[in-house]
Amino acid sequence: MRLIKVLVVDDSPVNRRVLSEMLESSPFITVVGVAGDGEEAIQQTVKLKPDLITLDLEMPRMDGFTFLRWLMKSVPVPVIVISSKADDKSVIRALEFGAVDFMPKPLAQGEALDELQFELIDKVKLYVTLEMAKVKSSLAILDQASKAKPLPRKAGQPVLDVVAVGSSTGGPPALQAIITKLPGNFPAAVVVSQHMPANFTRFFAERLDKLSAVEVKEAENGDMLQPGRVLIAPGGSNMTFGRTSGGVSAIIQKPRPEDKYVPSVDIMMKSAALNYGSRVMGVILTGMGNDGKEGMGLISGMGGPTLAESKETAVIYGMPKEAVDAGFVDKVVPLGQIAGEIIKACG
Repeated sequence: MRLIKVLVVDDSPVNRRVLSEMLESSPFITVVGVAGDGEEAIQQTVKLKPDLITLDLEMPRMDGFTFLRWLMKSVPVPVIVISSKADDKSVIRALEFGAVDFMPKPLAQGEALDELQFELIDKVKLYVTLEMAKVKSSLAILDQASKAKPLPRKAGQPVLDVVAVGSSTGGPPALQAIITKLPGNFPAAVVVSQHMPANFTRFFAERLDKLSAVEVKEAENGDMLQPGRVLIAPGGSNMTFGRTSGGVSAIIQKPRPEDKYVPSVDIMMKSAALNYGSRVMGVILTGMGNDGKEGMGLISGMGGPTLAESKETAVIYGMPKEAVDAGFVDKVVPLGQIAGEIIKACG
């Protein structure tokens, strides 16, 4: 494996040093340069041609957002945002601008710092192989997005009651591209599990709610599933469902020790299928691993329609591929067509 060239961008000399030491603990990674602000980062990017960049957002002279805009337009390479706790809202915006992932700043000590180091190295190895053309394609769809117009009213009961969507790496812009195309009178509920830490999902939901014709919120215990409402599983928790006298409501649960992916797509989809049978649709989007395969299998087995994002647009064609290869997917389409397919399926 060739050396992965990384540029570290952070206005703190201490953070630059710590991140560089963490990265270079791997024999497969070399830090080719550092920068203290966006202007210096542009110069270093042009000069050093890094394979990947770690990026702070709040910096003097030129901030991380301005640098990201330049980078995605000029020489797109994978970017991992290194954020502080106060940057939760900013991180969501950075993902819309083309960053592929984010991590907390290395403030911890001991085992926690070691875990952060291993996670950072794993992410660098994963994202260096990304096809940035797919990231740019997702961003182009966001640029074209506008609030959807209402659907013509149809007589009778809609074909589906709920659409269950799962995603991971590359998911936030993909979800935005889909949810912002749903009309305010969308006839089904939508539930989403996006692999994301606690706190970030609330800002993500609030951002989507402002941009969308449908209602979008981070799910809380007791929230009812209803047409035109999108419930996003809280980061760091799993979302299931239970029947009450008023219908079906969300149940938020702490993850079990054996849960590898949180929020779990499988747990959410299986619970939706058990509550709705054939009247639930499963949708699997970009992401690494196999979360969602079993959930899509149960939905399909109960007669519900299933849809996957194609390799053509999925930033990481891992989760969709697992479900497709298992024979659990009815249709595979690029990101730009998914909202239309969902609307069509809901009748």
